[in-house]
Amino acid sequence: MRIISGKYKGKTISAPKQLPVRPTTDFAKEGLFNIIENNFDINDLTVLDLFCGTGNISLEFASRGAKNITSVDANNHCVRFVKETSTKLELKQIQVIKQDVFRFLQKSINQFDFIFADPPYQLKELIEIPDLIFKNNWLKNDGWLVLEHDKFVEFSNHPHFFQHRKYGNVNFSFFQNL
Repeated sequence: MRIISGKYKGKTISAPKQLPVRPTTDFAKEGLFNIIENNFDINDLTVLDLFCGTGNISLEFASRGAKNITSVDANNHCVRFVKETSTKLELKQIQVIKQDVFRFLQKSINQFDFIFADPPYQLKELIEIPDLIFKNNWLKNDGWLVLEHDKFVEFSNHPHFFQHRKYGNVNFSFFQNL
């Protein structure tokens, strides 16, 4: 994986092969960040990265200057890799939490401007994520949730859904807290 823009533009980061992850493709990430940059000032964003895996999205936000990023994953190896990488790159705005995402979402501790969730595509609870986020008030007013999923999941009837984007095999559903 590589960082597309910002302070570490072009930097390639090699994750250990044993990580149980499917990082967002560079093609999809570039499309997503074009949308984000056209709608937000990244320097002002507080970000929550759920199922952070390799930290691909967290590292991209940090490279682009997001002020605070909370990265959550249940896997010890993923958490260790994101911590080590953010320390090596001196990205102090990334806080990594080792916890099951569904337990983490049970209570709202903070609110965020932007939430990105990239759960395993086969996770049966994937469709519950938007409801948990809105029920527990995780998003600030006008904040966005972007959920990555495969082509077999449909969110267009969700009351907070506002758009869908497809980049190759990667699908993003966008939700907004109005």
